[in-house]
Amino acid sequence: MTINAGVWIDHHKAVILLITEDGENMRQIISDENKESRVAGSARAKNSYTRNDFVAEDKLERKAESHLNKYYDEVIACLQHTDSIWILGPGEAKGELKKRIQSKKLKGHIARVETVDKLTDHEIAEHVRQLLCAGSK
Repeated sequence: MTINAGVWIDHHKAVILLITEDGENMRQIISDENKESRVAGSARAKNSYTRNDFVAEDKLERKAESHLNKYYDEVIACLQHTDSIWILGPGEAKGELKKRIQSKKLKGHIARVETVDKLTDHEIAEHVRQLLCAGSK
């Protein structure tokens, strides 16, 4: 049985549509990244700081990268048995997911990576259906 997948992804949410001869299955994965409470460049608090109040920037970057890799691995787990994968999204996440998929050497091949704006789940499903119909001709 052939399984085709369409994934719309950004750094906060992934919508995965698996299409087989038997039907469709849609799954949504939400990134659970906790945002920092203080934004760089915002107003400084009135109290004095101690050396433990700051975290090195490289440590924050490693933490964010680790979080994204766990998020992408959760998405990839849904794509284990697919034959072709269509990746859609508005930003950098689609390219990062593509690299992560290639490093994991999945059975399925990446059929297409396309930049699309934010879509509702229904619009994502319709867009993936159109891509699959166009790709099978």
